[in-house]
Amino acid sequence: MKIICIGRNYVAHARELNNEVPDKPVFFLKPDSALVIANRPFFYPEFSNDVHHELEVVIRINRLGRSIEEGFAHRYYNEVALGVDFTARDLQAEQKKKGLPWEIAKGFDYSAPISEFYPLDKYGDIHKLSFRLDVNGKTVQDGNTSLMIFSFEKIIAYVSRFMTLKTGDLIYTGTPAGVGPVAINDRLEAYLEGDKLMDFPVK
Repeated sequence: MKIICIGRNYVAHARELNNEVPDKPVFFLKPDSALVIANRPFFYPEFSNDVHHELEVVIRINRLGRSIEEGFAHRYYNEVALGVDFTARDLQAEQKKKGLPWEIAKGFDYSAPISEFYPLDKYGDIHKLSFRLDVNGKTVQDGNTSLMIFSFEKIIAYVSRFMTLKTGDLIYTGTPAGVGPVAINDRLEAYLEGDKLMDFPVK
């Protein structure tokens, strides 16, 4: 099982980090040891002093596929969830400055909490889903999938050109603006179309 994460997929987020808006999807991987399920706590890593939250809509691949055409990509997922892509921003800045890969800042253990998955028909049009993250009761990220630069189908078509997608693979589809630091004892609550899907502490 792969965790595929899409970077810079919302214009406002790319700009808030002073990144160029991409003309094709940017993606990287996390290992399965990054997953945190069932609203278990996120344990702040000892190697970073600047861990940021990035709330994302997540889809799960439901069949094997390679070089998938965009027009058929909708057949390769039928469930949706929310996830948080925790990022050690200080380590990421060091890596970017040196032109090195981001895995040390993105792929560390427990860096990918995820909610339960729900069938798409529970929420209707997946291309118009509202989602938000509250930290200690205050909304810090508020997004809508209609604002994605690259749709779910474009992401699937692009990524599958380079690597085979397998049943159970997860795709974190990018974060809207509002990313920021978390601290020990913070409480994170994530909502999809008003439904609370995640509620967990930082320890």
